[in-house]
Amino acid sequence: MKIHILPVIVGSAISFALPISAQHTNTSAAVVAFTFKDIINNNDPTFNQELGINDFGVIAGYFGSGAAGHPNKGYIVFAPYNTQSSFSNENFPGSVQTQVTGLNTKSETPFAGTITVGFWSDTNNVNLVNNNFGFVNYGGNLIGVFINVNYPKTGTINGVRTNQLLGVNNENIAVGFYVDTAGKTHGYTYDIALNSFSKNIDDPNGIGATTAAGINDMNQIVGFYTDGTGVTHGFFKKGKVFKTIDAAEATATSLLGLNNFGEAVGFDIDAEGAMHGIVCDVATGNCTQVDDPKGIGTTTFNGLNDRGQIVGFYVNGAGNTIGLLAKPIATP
Repeated sequence: MKIHILPVIVGSAISFALPISAQHTNTSAAVVAFTFKDIINNNDPTFNQELGINDFGVIAGYFGSGAAGHPNKGYIVFAPYNTQSSFSNENFPGSVQTQVTGLNTKSETPFAGTITVGFWSDTNNVNLVNNNFGFVNYGGNLIGVFINVNYPKTGTINGVRTNQLLGVNNENIAVGFYVDTAGKTHGYTYDIALNSFSKNIDDPNGIGATTAAGINDMNQIVGFYTDGTGVTHGFFKKGKVFKTIDAAEATATSLLGLNNFGEAVGFDIDAEGAMHGIVCDVATGNCTQVDDPKGIGTTTFNGLNDRGQIVGFYVNGAGNTIGLLAKPIATP
């Protein structure tokens, strides 16, 4: 099971936060640098991806490459992040594989009332082609209540169904994508309280290939699409208006996370084929490359919160995929 079109898995990704009264202080506006910390679950130190982070600093992710015998296993990570006891397993009941891709901030206590989203699979095939089904976990505790979520028009192609939830906001609106019977990819939103789906979210410049990946509390959305020439572009959607965002001099751009201050994160691919984390201002469309120092040219940013804290992953010199947490260093 794989995060859709993220690097490493083809086709599919520190201290505790300040009190809630300070949670909407945007420290990243004056950021000049980041400090980086590895996030590694010892159940599989060779493969971890951190995919979402809320305003309390709680992280969503998973370990396991998805290769046969190494299934994805979801988790939530709490401070101090550097011990195995910081990790709490979260897997869809009865699943063979699970990825926890996003979570929101709903309470002054770090987890009570928090909703997590992601996707799961009933297989762990050698060819890495597996069914993907979206899920929501809510209920105010680590066990929670799991709901299976799949867009009604999700198709079956060669016996495989693909539907993923990738993010959720504090209004309990989740965002994701599905693949239809023609093999085309469409974004969508899911209202958790109403159990209702939006119509397709399709960037007008995309050719049946739009993925909605991140959503903020204003229901603004980021993601990526592929144009008629096969090039991938990031997009920002506000209301009914789509805006293309491409990192300068990049051959491909994907946006994967969005906060309430108009900051988006993702990755780009340069002319040499290297991958770099990017931080973008959706208002101006300007993006800045930022690499984990241990993973220059292999860094992906997948989620961020309103404090400018970013999570993602990189590939180290040994070929291991390492989860990361980047914290902004602000000017005085």
